[in-house]
Amino acid sequence: LVALRVAEAQGRLGLAPETAMAITTGRVPKGNPIETARLAGIAAAKKTSELIPLCHPLRLNAVEIVITLADDAAAIDVWVKVSADERTGVEMEALTACSVALLTIYDMLKALDHGMVIGPIRLLSKSGGKSDYVAPPAP
Repeated sequence: LVALRVAEAQGRLGLAPETAMAITTGRVPKGNPIETARLAGIAAAKKTSELIPLCHPLRLNAVEIVITLADDAAAIDVWVKVSADERTGVEMEALTACSVALLTIYDMLKALDHGMVIGPIRLLSKSGGKSDYVAPPAP
């Protein structure tokens, strides 16, 4: 059954406050990691079927990615929402976009901070299929 499918995912990259300062002041040698990661995440969502075995190629309606620096400047948060009018859900597209965005930020900042930690990455919600899902609040 073709229906509007929507999924949201989130992830986090822990980093040193000095690394966060480099981002906010524009002193990252490789350029703007936030905008680069946003574009990489969108591209990854569109190519999920090429990256993850057994995923179907889907025509996505929209991929939204919001990347923010945490209030304590010790992490970057990535939020993704993907939608499509399809026969199957878009959870993998949302999770792939989130993962690739985080990996892109890591790659662009690794010369400044090898101690960064990626995770957790999780599905927040999905709707439009046989069963809807909403994740419980994070601990």
